[in-house]
Amino acid sequence: MTPTPSGAAAADRPARQGTFVAFRYRNFTLMWFASLLSSSGTWLQNVAVPFVVFRLTGSGAWLGVTGFLSYVPMVITGPLAGSIADRFNRRSVLMVCGVAQTILTLALCIDYVSGERRIMPIIVLLALNSTAAGFSVASWQAFVTELVPREHLLNAVTLNSAQFNAARAFGPAIGGIVLATLGAGWSFFINAMTFVAMVVALLFVHVARVERPPRVGRSRPIAEMLTAVRYVRTQTGIMVCLMVVFALGFFGGPLFNLLVVFADRVYGIGDGAYGLLAGCLGAGAIVAAPFVAGRGNRTSRSTMLTIAMVGYGIALISLAAAPVAIVGAIALLFAGAGYLGISSTLNTTVQMQVAETMRGRVLALYVMVLTVAIPIGSLIQGWLVDLIGVQWTVAGAGFLFLCVFAVFRFGFDAFGHMDDLTQDSLSSEDADLAIAEAESIESAIDPI
Repeated sequence: MTPTPSGAAAADRPARQGTFVAFRYRNFTLMWFASLLSSSGTWLQNVAVPFVVFRLTGSGAWLGVTGFLSYVPMVITGPLAGSIADRFNRRSVLMVCGVAQTILTLALCIDYVSGERRIMPIIVLLALNSTAAGFSVASWQAFVTELVPREHLLNAVTLNSAQFNAARAFGPAIGGIVLATLGAGWSFFINAMTFVAMVVALLFVHVARVERPPRVGRSRPIAEMLTAVRYVRTQTGIMVCLMVVFALGFFGGPLFNLLVVFADRVYGIGDGAYGLLAGCLGAGAIVAAPFVAGRGNRTSRSTMLTIAMVGYGIALISLAAAPVAIVGAIALLFAGAGYLGISSTLNTTVQMQVAETMRGRVLALYVMVLTVAIPIGSLIQGWLVDLIGVQWTVAGAGFLFLCVFAVFRFGFDAFGHMDDLTQDSLSSEDADLAIAEAESIESAIDPI
């Protein structure tokens, strides 16, 4: 098979429209299916972890702590991860991280099946796994742009989001069955094997070398991340994306971990049914994916974001009010569709508006904002679950998310910047000035 041209190598080709146009590129197709398998394994494990923690502790607060410690390492590694994504071969970075996650997940499996069943080793291994994931996220987000030409980037980003959300359907559904029949240990083992599959797939991916301006001297992660912050301040559309993704992570991020409380205390359903309930989030995203991928190029990003945010907020409130599991499952379908619309729109806007020389660091900053919001939201919502109950907690999150939407959409009229020109459409003088102003901060900071 001949490697598919990517990025600039195919830039002169006429744009080909279609819901699944990115699948015409071999590298993207290979990575898409490998990512689907790996993401499904991760979500399969994500069903087991809250179940194990809740059975060991019986506490919503401990669920919040688990969510907090599962994401905080990704925040800490963010500055270095962005620097690595801009300095080194992204494919190689992903392979190293995949091997590390395989080892750590196998360790989690061995610890659990040994019969110790203690909360602290589980949390420590989850935190280490999150650290490895933190180093990979920025490189993966930036790597997508090397798999398809720029004119098909929206389609690729949307399909990539679709596979992640498809995994949110398949993984939890299978996870519920595995949990009910084989136990949590098998959930951890299967997830480890999916990381192996990802590493193998990367061995068969070959992309054109991306030319980046040489960066001399040793890496200075903190200084380089501050460079990204300075640059982002010159790009209003990206700034809006960062603020919205914080709200999404803070109010919506803890939802998955809280579903075990809905299943146990509100609906009184079994382990397998709990997995199916969790899978509804991903199923909703699958249903919405053709619309987002097919119509995304013909609908303004501001309009897409408006529809998705309103739908997501209403879905959270509906879930909180749902009296039985079937109604809750329907609300989760709409929540999954809204989440896909929001995340795809935000990710695409950042990818389209950022300069290539800043791509890795800005995407790392984007991930850091999200992964700061999720653990903070998890701690607060986990505490509120024990205080006022899971239904009032989720209802409040949905209401406040709609308030955030109203402020941004009608108060600041900020969504218009989602439709700003792409970075390539800016004058070269303006683009160079923005980057130069951002990088000037590095000269004023001691190497870190």
